[in-house]
Amino acid sequence: MPENASQMELDERIAIARRNIAELMEQATGVSGAAAEERLATRLNEQQDLLNELLKKREAMG
Repeated sequence: MPENASQMELDERIAIARRNIAELMEQATGVSGAAAEERLATRLNEQQDLLNELLKKREAMG
């Protein structure tokens, strides 16, 4: 059962990262200014890196 719980937790973290990326993309469409755009781009990159890491872990679990 712990493995199942771990998979469920990982799936939840993946879903959260995907939602965060979608929200950041939505925010990006309404933002202007170089500093704001740079902050959003940084946050998007961080979330994408996190999502990629989580997906690799999930794939390794089978």
